[in-house]
Amino acid sequence: MRIIEEALAQIGIDEEFETYERLGGGDINEAYRLNTSECSYFLKLKKKAPEAFFEAEKQGLDALINQAGVHAPKPLGLYRSDSSGYAGLLLEWIETDKTPARQADLGYETAKLHRTGASYYGYTSDTYIGELPQPNGAFSSWLEYYRDRRIGKQAELAKHRGLLPVKRAERLTKLREQMDRWIPAEPHPSLLHGDLWGGNWLAGPGGQPYFIDPSVLYGDRELDIAFSKLFGGFSAEFYSAYQADFPLAYNWKEREPLYQLFYLLVHLNMFGEVYGKSVDRILKHYIG
Repeated sequence: MRIIEEALAQIGIDEEFETYERLGGGDINEAYRLNTSECSYFLKLKKKAPEAFFEAEKQGLDALINQAGVHAPKPLGLYRSDSSGYAGLLLEWIETDKTPARQADLGYETAKLHRTGASYYGYTSDTYIGELPQPNGAFSSWLEYYRDRRIGKQAELAKHRGLLPVKRAERLTKLREQMDRWIPAEPHPSLLHGDLWGGNWLAGPGGQPYFIDPSVLYGDRELDIAFSKLFGGFSAEFYSAYQADFPLAYNWKEREPLYQLFYLLVHLNMFGEVYGKSVDRILKHYIG
């Protein structure tokens, strides 16, 4: 495949390219296992990808590995072709193991990630959540960042897409006006995965958990935990290990639906009104 060979050459992989295999499971990107004379690689490709789409993922993986010291596939290089319209990201290949996934270790890895901090909330460069742009910025207040950059931006997009009927819009406005009742201004600014659902980690050699597909930011670690509970995929062992290593505040569940609201708004914007009732349920819970 010419694009694959071009990507390897542009990134600087001079090993002899032998075979490739198209992989399933990705909704956003094309994914391939590449086999060379020396090893295997994982290549993500996307046609007409935004300029910084893969750069944001590369920065996120670098942060997980180099700042937090947790396991994630090492990013090896970026690819972009004006002629084909493709962009891509080359990663090390993680050989999945038949050893049962060690979810307790995933809990410990998540706690280790969340202990990594910063002096601000948000992120200094923009990222993506799924295919949606995520404007960021460095904020001194977590409340302000979450209210304006997370809930506010998704609300703006939902309005633009015709997904905010009058009552939903009114409740969202009231919720943002009263958000200081629930969201703390200055929690520990943890490094967050940012998209921590059951499909964004894998079991590598020996069952060692690896984080994949991050959308990183610094913020309240309860945001990651809340999303992990939204669609399932994490066992009781995960939460027990996390709580034993880095206990959450006694009242963290009071904020859980409010942190899940961001991800439900993302899904509303990506997949449509099928997520509208879930958004409305949370708005009614807090606003009535």
